[in-house]
Amino acid sequence: MALDVEALYRRYAPMVLRRCRRLLNNEEKAVDAMQDVFVQLIRREGTLNEGAPSSLLYTMATNICLNILRAERSRPRTRSDEILLTIAGTDDPEAQALNRHLLERLFARELPSIKTIAVMHFVDGLTYDEVAREVGLSVSGVRKRLRTLKERVKEIADA
Repeated sequence: MALDVEALYRRYAPMVLRRCRRLLNNEEKAVDAMQDVFVQLIRREGTLNEGAPSSLLYTMATNICLNILRAERSRPRTRSDEILLTIAGTDDPEAQALNRHLLERLFARELPSIKTIAVMHFVDGLTYDEVAREVGLSVSGVRKRLRTLKERVKEIADA
């Protein structure tokens, strides 16, 4: 018997949202996580039954929120990372020109492979492991190169 996802949403969405708020401490992320719970429910509705829906939804919400928290923790939060992420994500033409100048200074003394690794990690959002597989290095090799790059960013930003 297929699930009535709409009825489950009406009944359990407030409970799922409370759980997501509690775990994420961020309203926007909590709402997104709650919606992800019900999207997953729709994707699996043919394989699930209606027994204990509150437990199922509570568990799904917990797992989705924990995955979000793990993903956030895996993204470093240093000043250098923030600078690199800002450079990678700006749409303002004036800021892009300044960033281009900063990047020219940054990569002037670096190997082209460092630029590739930086783009994969900071722009494309790949993990160290994914970058390592793509460029044929070890994870520690990628980590070392990015650490060196971050030190150079800090030197240039502090200058």
